[in-house]
Amino acid sequence: MTKTFRPSTLRGELRATLRLAGPLALANLLQMAVFATDVIFVARLGQQALAASSLAIALIAVMMMGLNGVTSAVAPLIAAELGRRSNAVREVRRSTRMALWVAVILGIAAFLVSLKGEWLMLATGQDPEVSALASHFLVIVSIAITPMAVSNVLRTFVSALGRPIFATLITALSILVNALGNYTLVFGNFGAPALGLTGSALSSIITACTAVLAYSTAIARDRNLRRFHIFGRWWRPEWSRLRQILALGLPIALTLVAEGGLFSGAAFLMGRIGEAQLAAHTLALQIASFAFQVPFGIGQAATIRVGYHYGAANRLAIGHAGWAAIIIGLAFTSASAGAMLAFPKLILSAYIDVSAPANAALIAFALRYLFVAAIFQLTDGLQAVGAGALRGIQDTRVPMTIAIFGYWAAGFGVAVVLAFWTPLEGVGVWVGLAVGLTVAAILLLARWHWRERFGLLPR
Repeated sequence: MTKTFRPSTLRGELRATLRLAGPLALANLLQMAVFATDVIFVARLGQQALAASSLAIALIAVMMMGLNGVTSAVAPLIAAELGRRSNAVREVRRSTRMALWVAVILGIAAFLVSLKGEWLMLATGQDPEVSALASHFLVIVSIAITPMAVSNVLRTFVSALGRPIFATLITALSILVNALGNYTLVFGNFGAPALGLTGSALSSIITACTAVLAYSTAIARDRNLRRFHIFGRWWRPEWSRLRQILALGLPIALTLVAEGGLFSGAAFLMGRIGEAQLAAHTLALQIASFAFQVPFGIGQAATIRVGYHYGAANRLAIGHAGWAAIIIGLAFTSASAGAMLAFPKLILSAYIDVSAPANAALIAFALRYLFVAAIFQLTDGLQAVGAGALRGIQDTRVPMTIAIFGYWAAGFGVAVVLAFWTPLEGVGVWVGLAVGLTVAAILLLARWHWRERFGLLPR
């Protein structure tokens, strides 16, 4: 375990961050493939079904970002404990156990909120028929929230303990389970009834539960992970550690919800503009989100790498770890932006038939949105990696404020103005997204650069 964190030069940190970020980023990409599987199957049910599912998933995504944000506080805590003492078994177990508590409690709360989904959709001016269909889908799929939150905690645990490959393999398994579930339940194959949207929701539940079982099995069979006994005395509270997780995790949650809310809010704006624009927004956002999973994984690796050196009180190594992650993130986002600009139709063809006349209007809108998405790839990646590095030094409150200001005051404000007071409509919404992400990136990187001036480093 200690070998994982040995480098203290920028070059060494680049190699170490790549080793950690690679499996995490791949797991994130595969997780998006799990969601993309739903979109691919649902899109074949028609434009209305796709629009309904996009509204429901927009709400689910915001709640999952909040849950994952709170529980992700376990990553810097575990890393810092290992930095202080390589054999911190009890401390790691306490942090993981309390994160699992939070995952279950908040997962149940999120399910209860989902029961009011139709009211929220109608309150934001969505089409009543689409809202009713979306609400039915939402109530069923929200059952998967708790097992998905638990999986996120277990994924963080195995990654922080040097086994990120488990996250990659288990997420790959989830793709297979979800594809098989959608194929069986959406269209009624293998003798099952054709359940349409309901079948896709049930497939999500099965997939989430399978992931929890797979993580539990992997932990039980791995000697290094098994020795932490994270499920032992699961009923025993550790109130001080619970408070620590909430103190760090709630600002992270609000940061992620602010970002997720920006994109979900954009979906609701699109719903007011038109059904075709909403469907096109869903496709373009799937592609942008797919690309974002790599810098997001790099940010997760930055949290662990920086967190370890923070626990060891090594200021020089903290800087090396953070800047290494930022360099890697910038390199990838430059490549992904180029691909979106060069091959937009080819990328869209993975989701929908771009040659079908019935899809002509939808494709035209999606190409415009994808062009803007390519432009903000750089700042979107940089703000994700910068936030991850700051979490490693357990700085979450000010970044939360930066996120809320950047995403909402700047981003959403511009989106509303351009969408409804200019001819840009949907393109204006996407320009607003670009503005919000750029403002957040500039402010977060400035805070990381001046971390010592702000008193964020260990003494």
